[in-house]
Amino acid sequence: MGWLLYQAGMASLLVAAAPLLLLRRGGHYLPTLRRRLGGHPAVESRPRLWIHAVSVGEVMVASTLIRALPASTPLVLTTVTPTGQAVARRTLTAAGACVTYLPFDLGLPVRRFLDAYTPCALVLVEGDLWPLVLERVKRRSLPVIVVNGRISDRSYARLRRLRRWVRPLFGPVDLYGVQAELDRERLIELGVAPERVRVTGNLKFDSPDPPPLPLLERQVRELAAGRPVLVAGSTMRGEEASVLDAFARIGGGDRALLVLAPRHPERSSEVDERLAAGKLAALRRSSLADTDSGTAAPAVLLLDTLGELASLYRLAAGAFVGGTLVPNGGHNPLEAARFAVPICAGPSMENFAEIASLLEARRAWRRVADAGELAAVWASWLDDPAAARELGERGAGLLAENRGALERTLDLLGPLLAPIAT
Repeated sequence: MGWLLYQAGMASLLVAAAPLLLLRRGGHYLPTLRRRLGGHPAVESRPRLWIHAVSVGEVMVASTLIRALPASTPLVLTTVTPTGQAVARRTLTAAGACVTYLPFDLGLPVRRFLDAYTPCALVLVEGDLWPLVLERVKRRSLPVIVVNGRISDRSYARLRRLRRWVRPLFGPVDLYGVQAELDRERLIELGVAPERVRVTGNLKFDSPDPPPLPLLERQVRELAAGRPVLVAGSTMRGEEASVLDAFARIGGGDRALLVLAPRHPERSSEVDERLAAGKLAALRRSSLADTDSGTAAPAVLLLDTLGELASLYRLAAGAFVGGTLVPNGGHNPLEAARFAVPICAGPSMENFAEIASLLEARRAWRRVADAGELAAVWASWLDDPAAARELGERGAGLLAENRGALERTLDLLGPLLAPIAT
Protein backbone atom coordinates (compact mmCIF):
# COMPACT_ATOMS: atom_id res chain seq x y z
CA MET A 1 0.00 0.00 0.00
CA GLY A 2 2.87 2.39 0.85
CA TRP A 3 4.39 2.13 -2.63
CA LEU A 4 0.99 2.60 -4.27
CA LEU A 5 0.51 5.82 -2.32
CA TYR A 6 4.02 6.98 -3.23
CA GLN A 7 3.40 6.33 -6.93
CA ALA A 8 0.04 8.10 -6.76
CA GLY A 9 1.74 11.11 -5.22
CA MET A 10 4.57 11.06 -7.76
CA ALA A 11 2.13 10.78 -10.66
CA SER A 12 0.11 13.69 -9.28
CA LEU A 13 3.24 15.85 -9.02
CA LEU A 14 4.20 15.03 -12.61
CA VAL A 15 0.72 15.87 -13.89
CA ALA A 16 0.64 19.12 -11.91
CA ALA A 17 4.09 20.17 -13.13
CA ALA A 18 3.53 19.18 -16.76
CA PRO A 19 1.75 22.38 -17.96
CA LEU A 20 4.48 24.63 -16.57
CA LEU A 21 7.29 22.47 -17.95
CA LEU A 22 5.65 22.24 -21.36
CA LEU A 23 4.98 25.96 -21.43
CA ARG A 24 8.49 27.01 -20.41
CA ARG A 25 10.64 24.19 -21.82
CA GLY A 26 8.37 22.00 -23.91
CA GLY A 27 10.82 21.75 -26.78
CA HIS A 28 13.46 20.71 -24.28
CA TYR A 29 11.50 17.93 -22.58
CA LEU A 30 8.82 16.67 -24.98
CA PRO A 31 11.26 14.56 -27.04
CA THR A 32 12.41 12.82 -23.85
CA LEU A 33 9.03 11.58 -22.61
CA ARG A 34 9.02 8.24 -24.41
CA ARG A 35 12.25 7.12 -22.75
CA ARG A 36 11.25 8.48 -19.34
CA LEU A 37 8.03 6.48 -19.56
CA GLY A 38 9.89 3.27 -20.28
CA GLY A 39 9.88 3.14 -24.07
CA HIS A 40 13.27 1.77 -25.05
CA PRO A 41 14.71 0.40 -28.28
CA ALA A 42 15.50 -3.28 -28.52
CA VAL A 43 18.98 -3.94 -27.16
CA GLU A 44 21.04 -7.06 -26.71
CA SER A 45 19.95 -8.94 -23.59
CA ARG A 46 23.02 -9.15 -21.36
CA PRO A 47 23.98 -8.07 -17.84
CA ARG A 48 25.11 -4.44 -17.84
CA LEU A 49 26.65 -2.08 -15.36
CA TRP A 50 24.12 0.75 -14.90
CA ILE A 51 25.67 4.16 -14.25
CA HIS A 52 23.37 7.07 -13.42
CA ALA A 53 24.56 10.67 -13.83
CA VAL A 54 22.07 13.52 -13.39
CA SER A 55 23.42 16.23 -15.69
CA VAL A 56 26.51 17.52 -17.47
CA GLY A 57 28.81 17.66 -14.44
CA GLU A 58 28.00 14.13 -13.34
CA VAL A 59 28.27 12.88 -16.93
CA MET A 60 31.81 14.21 -17.11
CA VAL A 61 32.65 12.37 -13.88
CA ALA A 62 31.06 9.22 -15.30
CA SER A 63 33.09 9.68 -18.47
CA THR A 64 36.32 9.71 -16.46
CA LEU A 65 35.28 6.49 -14.77
CA ILE A 66 33.99 4.74 -17.89
CA ARG A 67 37.17 5.39 -19.85
CA ALA A 68 39.13 3.60 -17.11
CA LEU A 69 36.90 0.50 -17.13
CA PRO A 70 37.81 -2.56 -19.18
CA ALA A 71 36.73 -1.97 -22.77
CA SER A 72 34.60 -5.09 -22.66
CA THR A 73 32.41 -3.82 -19.80
CA PRO A 74 28.76 -3.62 -21.01
CA LEU A 75 27.21 -0.34 -19.87
CA VAL A 76 23.98 1.60 -19.74
CA LEU A 77 24.14 5.24 -18.65
CA THR A 78 21.13 7.32 -17.65
CA THR A 79 20.72 11.05 -17.16
CA VAL A 80 17.90 13.29 -15.95
CA THR A 81 18.55 16.43 -18.01
CA PRO A 82 18.54 16.68 -21.82
CA THR A 83 21.83 18.62 -21.72
CA GLY A 84 23.43 15.79 -19.77
CA GLN A 85 21.95 13.34 -22.28
CA ALA A 86 23.41 15.25 -25.23
CA VAL A 87 26.90 15.31 -23.70
CA ALA A 88 26.68 11.62 -22.80
CA ARG A 89 25.61 10.63 -26.31
CA ARG A 90 28.42 12.60 -27.87
CA THR A 91 31.17 11.44 -25.51
CA LEU A 92 30.20 7.94 -24.40
CA THR A 93 28.44 6.10 -27.20
CA ALA A 94 31.84 5.58 -28.84
CA ALA A 95 32.87 3.80 -25.63
CA GLY A 96 30.08 1.28 -26.22
CA ALA A 97 27.62 2.60 -23.62
CA CYS A 98 23.86 2.59 -24.16
CA VAL A 99 22.66 6.10 -23.25
CA THR A 100 19.08 6.83 -22.21
CA TYR A 101 16.97 8.70 -19.66
CA LEU A 102 16.30 7.73 -16.09
CA PRO A 103 12.70 6.48 -16.03
CA PHE A 104 10.12 8.36 -14.00
CA ASP A 105 10.02 6.97 -10.46
CA LEU A 106 6.90 4.94 -11.20
CA GLY A 107 6.45 1.18 -11.27
CA LEU A 108 5.80 0.56 -14.96
CA PRO A 109 8.57 2.81 -16.40
CA VAL A 110 11.12 1.42 -13.93
CA ARG A 111 10.16 -2.19 -14.69
CA ARG A 112 10.37 -1.57 -18.43
CA PHE A 113 13.82 -0.08 -18.02
CA LEU A 114 15.09 -2.97 -15.90
CA ASP A 115 13.64 -5.54 -18.30
CA ALA A 116 15.14 -3.79 -21.33
CA TYR A 117 18.68 -3.30 -20.06
CA THR A 118 18.96 -6.12 -17.42
CA PRO A 119 21.48 -4.27 -15.24
CA CYS A 120 23.62 -6.32 -12.86
CA ALA A 121 24.47 -3.37 -10.58
CA LEU A 122 23.68 0.33 -10.17
CA VAL A 123 26.39 2.96 -9.77
CA LEU A 124 25.11 6.41 -8.77
CA VAL A 125 27.42 9.33 -9.57
CA GLU A 126 27.38 11.70 -6.57
CA GLY A 127 23.97 10.43 -5.40
CA ASP A 128 20.47 11.17 -6.77
CA LEU A 129 18.55 8.58 -4.77
CA TRP A 130 15.06 7.77 -6.10
CA PRO A 131 13.00 5.64 -3.67
CA LEU A 132 11.13 3.42 -6.11
CA VAL A 133 14.13 2.91 -8.40
CA LEU A 134 16.16 1.76 -5.42
CA GLU A 135 13.39 -0.49 -4.14
CA ARG A 136 12.93 -2.19 -7.51
CA VAL A 137 16.69 -2.60 -7.95
CA LYS A 138 17.05 -4.21 -4.53
CA ARG A 139 14.01 -6.40 -5.22
CA ARG A 140 16.14 -7.89 -8.00
CA SER A 141 19.04 -8.33 -5.53
CA LEU A 142 21.30 -5.90 -7.41
CA PRO A 143 24.14 -4.10 -5.60
CA VAL A 144 24.03 -0.30 -5.42
CA ILE A 145 27.15 1.85 -5.01
CA VAL A 146 27.52 5.65 -4.87
CA VAL A 147 30.76 7.02 -6.37
CA ASN A 148 32.14 10.54 -5.95
CA GLY A 149 29.45 11.07 -3.33
CA ARG A 150 29.01 14.35 -1.54
CA ILE A 151 26.59 15.99 0.87
CA SER A 152 26.52 19.74 0.29
CA ASP A 153 25.86 22.22 3.09
CA ARG A 154 22.39 22.91 1.71
CA SER A 155 21.51 19.23 1.34
CA TYR A 156 22.86 18.38 4.78
CA ALA A 157 20.75 21.04 6.48
CA ARG A 158 17.64 19.78 4.69
CA LEU A 159 18.39 16.10 5.32
CA ARG A 160 19.01 16.68 9.03
CA ARG A 161 15.60 18.28 9.41
CA LEU A 162 13.97 15.34 7.62
CA ARG A 163 16.27 12.67 9.10
CA ARG A 164 13.48 10.45 10.31
CA TRP A 165 11.87 10.33 6.86
CA VAL A 166 14.96 10.14 4.64
CA ARG A 167 16.94 7.55 6.61
CA PRO A 168 15.29 4.63 4.75
CA LEU A 169 16.45 6.22 1.49
CA PHE A 170 20.09 5.54 2.38
CA GLY A 171 19.49 1.90 3.29
CA PRO A 172 19.42 0.35 -0.22
CA VAL A 173 22.92 1.68 -1.00
CA ASP A 174 25.46 -1.01 -0.20
CA LEU A 175 28.56 1.16 -0.34
CA TYR A 176 29.37 4.86 -0.54
CA GLY A 177 32.59 6.21 -2.05
CA VAL A 178 32.66 9.87 -1.01
CA GLN A 179 34.81 12.85 -1.87
CA ALA A 180 35.95 13.97 1.59
CA GLU A 181 35.97 13.05 5.26
CA LEU A 182 33.27 15.66 5.90
CA ASP A 183 30.94 13.81 3.50
CA ARG A 184 31.62 10.58 5.37
CA GLU A 185 30.88 12.18 8.74
CA ARG A 186 27.62 13.63 7.44
CA LEU A 187 26.40 10.31 6.07
CA ILE A 188 27.17 8.58 9.36
CA GLU A 189 25.31 11.35 11.21
CA LEU A 190 22.34 10.71 8.92
CA GLY A 191 22.30 7.04 9.91
CA VAL A 192 24.57 5.24 7.42
CA ALA A 193 26.75 2.55 9.03
CA PRO A 194 30.44 3.64 9.13
CA GLU A 195 31.64 0.45 7.42
CA ARG A 196 29.54 1.34 4.36
CA VAL A 197 31.28 4.68 3.74
CA ARG A 198 34.79 5.10 2.31
CA VAL A 199 36.62 8.29 1.40
CA THR A 200 37.84 7.80 -2.17
CA GLY A 201 38.46 11.41 -3.18
CA ASN A 202 37.04 13.62 -5.90
CA LEU A 203 37.04 12.17 -9.42
CA LYS A 204 36.91 15.67 -10.88
CA PHE A 205 40.64 15.93 -10.10
CA ASP A 206 41.27 12.85 -12.25
CA SER A 207 39.33 13.86 -15.35
CA PRO A 208 41.47 13.86 -18.52
CA ASP A 209 42.11 17.00 -20.51
CA PRO A 210 39.34 17.64 -23.04
CA PRO A 211 40.38 16.99 -26.62
CA PRO A 212 41.59 20.06 -28.51
CA LEU A 213 39.30 21.60 -31.12
CA PRO A 214 41.85 22.94 -33.61
CA LEU A 215 39.42 24.53 -36.06
CA LEU A 216 37.30 26.27 -33.44
CA GLU A 217 40.35 27.37 -31.47
CA ARG A 218 41.84 28.89 -34.62
CA GLN A 219 38.56 30.67 -35.37
CA VAL A 220 38.43 32.11 -31.85
CA ARG A 221 41.99 33.38 -32.17
CA GLU A 222 41.05 35.03 -35.44
CA LEU A 223 38.00 36.63 -33.83
CA ALA A 224 40.16 37.85 -30.95
CA ALA A 225 42.51 39.52 -33.49
CA GLY A 226 45.33 39.79 -30.99
CA ARG A 227 43.14 40.67 -28.02
CA PRO A 228 43.22 38.51 -24.86
CA VAL A 229 40.31 36.10 -24.41
CA LEU A 230 38.15 36.17 -21.28
CA VAL A 231 35.76 33.28 -20.63
CA ALA A 232 32.58 33.42 -18.56
CA GLY A 233 31.65 29.76 -18.34
CA SER A 234 28.39 28.04 -17.38
CA THR A 235 26.54 31.24 -16.53
CA MET A 236 23.02 31.05 -15.14
CA ARG A 237 19.93 33.24 -15.54
CA GLY A 238 20.48 36.50 -13.68
CA GLU A 239 24.26 36.36 -14.07
CA GLU A 240 24.88 37.54 -17.61
CA ALA A 241 23.91 41.12 -16.72
CA SER A 242 26.71 41.29 -14.12
CA VAL A 243 29.23 39.66 -16.46
CA LEU A 244 28.45 42.09 -19.28
CA ASP A 245 28.53 45.04 -16.88
CA ALA A 246 32.00 43.95 -15.71
CA PHE A 247 33.13 43.51 -19.31
CA ALA A 248 31.92 47.01 -20.20
CA ARG A 249 33.78 48.49 -17.22
CA ILE A 250 37.13 47.15 -18.44
CA GLY A 251 36.63 48.55 -21.93
CA GLY A 252 34.55 45.82 -23.55
CA GLY A 253 35.56 44.66 -27.00
CA ASP A 254 38.30 47.28 -27.24
CA ARG A 255 40.16 45.43 -24.48
CA ALA A 256 39.33 41.73 -24.94
CA LEU A 257 37.14 39.12 -26.59
CA LEU A 258 34.56 37.71 -24.18
CA VAL A 259 33.50 34.10 -24.70
CA LEU A 260 30.14 33.88 -22.93
CA ALA A 261 28.85 30.33 -22.35
CA PRO A 262 25.39 29.92 -20.74
CA ARG A 263 25.12 26.68 -18.80
CA HIS A 264 21.97 25.74 -20.72
CA PRO A 265 22.34 26.38 -24.46
CA GLU A 266 18.56 26.68 -24.88
CA ARG A 267 18.88 30.06 -23.10
CA SER A 268 21.16 31.37 -25.84
CA SER A 269 18.42 33.36 -27.62
CA GLU A 270 17.54 35.06 -24.34
CA VAL A 271 21.20 35.97 -23.79
CA ASP A 272 21.54 37.08 -27.41
CA GLU A 273 18.66 39.53 -26.91
CA ARG A 274 20.47 40.99 -23.89
CA LEU A 275 23.62 41.43 -25.98
CA ALA A 276 21.64 43.19 -28.69
CA ALA A 277 19.95 45.45 -26.15
CA GLY A 278 23.38 46.42 -24.84
CA LYS A 279 24.53 47.21 -28.39
CA LEU A 280 27.42 44.76 -28.06
CA ALA A 281 28.84 43.37 -31.29
CA ALA A 282 28.24 39.66 -30.74
CA LEU A 283 28.54 36.50 -32.76
CA ARG A 284 26.96 33.12 -32.02
CA ARG A 285 29.27 30.15 -32.19
CA SER A 286 26.63 28.20 -34.14
CA SER A 287 26.88 30.77 -36.93
CA LEU A 288 30.58 30.12 -37.44
CA ALA A 289 31.09 28.08 -40.58
CA ASP A 290 33.42 25.08 -40.44
CA THR A 291 35.90 27.13 -42.43
CA ASP A 292 37.74 30.38 -41.90
CA SER A 293 35.57 32.78 -39.91
CA GLY A 294 36.08 35.77 -42.18
CA THR A 295 34.16 37.87 -39.63
CA ALA A 296 35.04 41.26 -38.17
CA ALA A 297 36.26 41.08 -34.60
CA PRO A 298 33.20 41.00 -32.28
CA ALA A 299 33.16 41.99 -28.62
CA VAL A 300 31.44 38.76 -27.53
CA LEU A 301 31.35 35.21 -28.83
CA LEU A 302 28.20 33.53 -27.52
CA LEU A 303 28.95 29.83 -27.07
CA ASP A 304 25.53 28.35 -27.83
CA THR A 305 26.77 24.79 -28.34
CA LEU A 306 27.44 21.89 -25.99
CA GLY A 307 30.74 20.26 -25.14
CA GLU A 308 33.17 22.93 -26.37
CA LEU A 309 33.63 25.17 -23.33
CA ALA A 310 36.16 22.91 -21.57
CA SER A 311 38.46 22.94 -24.59
CA LEU A 312 38.22 26.71 -25.11
CA TYR A 313 39.59 27.38 -21.63
CA ARG A 314 42.97 26.65 -23.25
CA LEU A 315 42.80 30.06 -24.89
CA ALA A 316 41.72 32.08 -21.85
CA ALA A 317 43.69 34.86 -20.22
CA GLY A 318 41.16 34.66 -17.37
CA ALA A 319 37.96 32.83 -16.52
CA PHE A 320 34.87 33.44 -14.45
CA VAL A 321 33.07 30.41 -13.01
CA GLY A 322 29.32 30.75 -13.56
CA GLY A 323 26.53 29.81 -11.20
CA THR A 324 28.32 31.68 -8.42
CA LEU A 325 26.99 35.25 -8.53
CA VAL A 326 23.49 33.79 -8.14
CA PRO A 327 22.58 31.24 -5.42
CA ASN A 328 23.08 28.22 -7.67
CA GLY A 329 25.93 26.43 -5.89
CA GLY A 330 28.56 26.94 -8.56
CA HIS A 331 30.18 24.86 -11.29
CA ASN A 332 33.47 23.05 -11.64
CA PRO A 333 36.45 25.48 -11.52
CA LEU A 334 38.94 22.73 -12.35
CA GLU A 335 37.94 22.81 -16.04
CA ALA A 336 39.85 26.10 -16.35
CA ALA A 337 42.44 25.45 -13.63
CA ARG A 338 43.87 22.45 -15.50
CA PHE A 339 45.20 24.87 -18.17
CA ALA A 340 46.76 27.20 -15.58
CA VAL A 341 44.10 29.80 -16.36
CA PRO A 342 43.51 32.32 -13.54
CA ILE A 343 39.97 31.85 -12.26
CA CYS A 344 37.51 33.82 -10.19
CA ALA A 345 34.11 32.97 -8.78
CA GLY A 346 31.27 34.57 -6.86
CA PRO A 347 30.18 33.66 -3.34
CA SER A 348 27.96 30.66 -4.19
CA MET A 349 30.19 27.54 -4.39
CA GLU A 350 28.27 25.14 -2.14
CA ASN A 351 28.30 22.38 -4.77
CA PHE A 352 32.10 22.42 -4.85
CA ALA A 353 32.87 23.25 -1.24
CA GLU A 354 35.91 20.97 -0.97
CA ILE A 355 37.49 22.28 -4.18
CA ALA A 356 36.70 25.87 -3.16
CA SER A 357 38.36 25.31 0.22
CA LEU A 358 41.50 23.91 -1.41
CA LEU A 359 41.71 26.77 -3.89
CA GLU A 360 41.23 29.25 -1.07
CA ALA A 361 43.95 27.70 1.07
CA ARG A 362 46.38 27.73 -1.86
CA ARG A 363 45.40 31.30 -2.85
CA ALA A 364 44.81 29.84 -6.29
CA TRP A 365 41.78 31.90 -7.33
CA ARG A 366 39.93 35.13 -6.63
CA ARG A 367 36.46 35.63 -5.17
CA VAL A 368 34.16 38.42 -6.35
CA ALA A 369 30.84 39.63 -5.00
CA ASP A 370 29.48 41.69 -7.89
CA ALA A 371 30.15 43.20 -11.30
CA GLY A 372 32.47 45.86 -9.89
CA GLU A 373 34.74 43.32 -8.24
CA LEU A 374 34.69 41.08 -11.30
CA ALA A 375 35.75 44.02 -13.46
CA ALA A 376 38.58 44.87 -11.06
CA VAL A 377 39.91 41.30 -11.15
CA TRP A 378 39.71 41.04 -14.95
CA ALA A 379 41.43 44.41 -15.32
CA SER A 380 44.25 43.38 -12.97
CA TRP A 381 44.85 40.18 -14.97
CA LEU A 382 44.96 42.06 -18.27
CA ASP A 383 47.29 44.69 -16.80
CA ASP A 384 49.66 42.11 -15.29
CA PRO A 385 49.58 38.83 -17.28
CA ALA A 386 52.60 37.43 -15.41
CA ALA A 387 50.86 37.71 -12.03
CA ALA A 388 47.70 36.25 -13.54
CA ARG A 389 49.67 33.31 -14.89
CA GLU A 390 51.24 32.72 -11.47
CA LEU A 391 47.76 32.53 -9.96
CA GLY A 392 46.73 30.06 -12.65
CA GLU A 393 49.81 27.89 -12.08
CA ARG A 394 48.87 27.51 -8.42
CA GLY A 395 45.49 26.18 -9.47
CA ALA A 396 47.03 23.73 -11.94
CA GLY A 397 49.44 22.51 -9.26
CA LEU A 398 46.57 21.94 -6.86
CA LEU A 399 44.78 19.78 -9.41
CA ALA A 400 47.89 17.66 -10.03
CA GLU A 401 48.47 17.09 -6.32
CA ASN A 402 44.95 15.81 -5.64
CA ARG A 403 44.74 13.07 -8.24
CA GLY A 404 44.20 9.46 -7.16
CA ALA A 405 40.43 9.18 -6.70
CA LEU A 406 40.05 7.18 -9.90
CA GLU A 407 42.25 4.33 -8.71
CA ARG A 408 40.47 4.18 -5.35
CA THR A 409 37.06 4.23 -7.05
CA LEU A 410 38.04 1.39 -9.37
CA ASP A 411 39.09 -0.62 -6.31
CA LEU A 412 35.67 0.07 -4.83
CA LEU A 413 33.94 -1.18 -7.97
CA GLY A 414 36.23 -4.16 -8.53
CA PRO A 415 33.86 -6.84 -7.13
CA LEU A 416 31.07 -5.56 -9.45
CA LEU A 417 33.21 -5.59 -12.57
CA ALA A 418 34.74 -9.06 -12.34
CA PRO A 419 31.55 -11.01 -13.23
CA ILE A 420 30.66 -8.89 -16.28
CA ALA A 421 34.00 -7.90 -17.83
CA THR A 422 34.83 -10.52 -20.45
